[in-house]
Amino acid sequence: MNGTSAPPELREGLAALLPRLRRFARTLAPRPDDADDLVQKALERALARSDQWDRTRALEGWVFGILRNAFLDDYRAARRSDELFAPEELGERVGESTAEARDVQLAVRSAMARLPEEQRSAVALVLVEGLSYREAAEALSVPEGTLTSRLSRGRAALQALLAEGGYP
Repeated sequence: MNGTSAPPELREGLAALLPRLRRFARTLAPRPDDADDLVQKALERALARSDQWDRTRALEGWVFGILRNAFLDDYRAARRSDELFAPEELGERVGESTAEARDVQLAVRSAMARLPEEQRSAVALVLVEGLSYREAAEALSVPEGTLTSRLSRGRAALQALLAEGGYP
């Protein structure tokens, strides 16, 4: 099935999710270009497999799961190292935020990048994207208890990393 034959509510839902998908992809991918590629792959897969979307479940969980799986596919294929860092572009001045706010934002992004992928995904989906535990667990293809454990460890690790940098 191609994108033009996908149900209108799917196309509209995907369009509405674009900013959140991009934000989640930037959490996973080390470079903005890689994140944009991930979003494109996820959208293509969602449209191509629109018949697999269960309309009784939230579109968010399904599409975030597709995006994460695309990331894992790319990660495994490229055999990238586990080291991720905050890209230089994150340091550019955006809007009217203060230097302190930018420093905190960079510290959080850097700390997030240092989390293991499983914890980073859990934190990003629940705390940043606002998915319910059930939706996030579904997107990550894990039981809710596993998600809760990853989220707990991720929060603790994130707090410890930020405390190391002088951010309580």
